[in-house]
Amino acid sequence: MVTIIGVRFKKVGKIYYFGPKGEQLNVGDGVIVETVRGIEYGKVVIPNRLMEEEKLVQPVKDIIRIATKEDDDIYASNKEKEKEAFDICLEKIAKNGLDMKLINVEFTFDVSKIIFYFTADGRVDFRDLVKDLAAVFHTRIELRQIGVRDEAKMLSGIGCCGRKLCCSAFLGEFQAVSIKMAKDQNLSLNPSKISGNCGSLMCCLKYEDETYKELNKGMPKEGDIISTPQGTGEVLSVNVLRGLIRAAVRENPGDNASVGYFTPDEIEIVRKKRY
Repeated sequence: MVTIIGVRFKKVGKIYYFGPKGEQLNVGDGVIVETVRGIEYGKVVIPNRLMEEEKLVQPVKDIIRIATKEDDDIYASNKEKEKEAFDICLEKIAKNGLDMKLINVEFTFDVSKIIFYFTADGRVDFRDLVKDLAAVFHTRIELRQIGVRDEAKMLSGIGCCGRKLCCSAFLGEFQAVSIKMAKDQNLSLNPSKISGNCGSLMCCLKYEDETYKELNKGMPKEGDIISTPQGTGEVLSVNVLRGLIRAAVRENPGDNASVGYFTPDEIEIVRKKRY
């Protein structure tokens, strides 16, 4: 077991683990750490905690120090500089006639690198743009093309539920979402109904996926032939949440069908529909 702390560099970003260097840290404390991007300022979101070494990506670096008042001021100053850099980059993009949309700018704590995030429909030759930016800021410049989900996370917004987008409110990392989740939850497959602000499938489809998987166990699909206490019938619809199966049943072949409702315990799947 090893003592670690969890640190975030963005309000709703991925959590990274560091050694506390013998310090007792609390949630909200600022720390200065070394990352692959350079020296960074982060906030503690997980206080001192014991964790199995096998669960950590090795090696786990210790923090450099607890952030001082001076460090806090530098961090705040960098945030203001990011706004200025954003405007400058917009000017340079227009000057070079590039078909790209600037989304965000980030300074590392020691300003050894400035990262410009953008979206574009295809590949962009931004070599001249990098030269222009380097001539202004005199530091290492990185332009990073991101996807629509990352764009929505950075820009934020209000979802169809009327609340702040999950990705910008509390989701530290994106999870895989598939159209099968929408089918399992018996949702409309109209893209406008199941897509988020980013145009991709809504992240919230993942939340109830495990529950629906459990509820769907042993349940027939629409079109399956089932045996019921009232005879053989064809499944018309399935209400997973209520645990009810609606079927058109015939007691004997040739009889008129009657609609009945059955629970999973009352039926047996005779033949599955070929989809």
